[in-house]
Amino acid sequence: MGFTGVKVFSATKAKERELLGEAVTNWLRNNPGCEVVDKIVTQSSDSEFHCMSITLFYREGR
Repeated sequence: MGFTGVKVFSATKAKERELLGEAVTNWLRNNPGCEVVDKIVTQSSDSEFHCMSITLFYREGR
């Protein structure tokens, strides 16, 4: 079975990156009908910025 939706959480500032997991948890709590079927965590940076992204692939209608 595939997925029906994608939700991306991303942050570049240090404080936002620290709170990224909490943002994911809150979204999951507020969307109990969504079943996460896969996830990707991506980190990228250049000389000035550091970005972290969490991508959730989910299926609705649990």
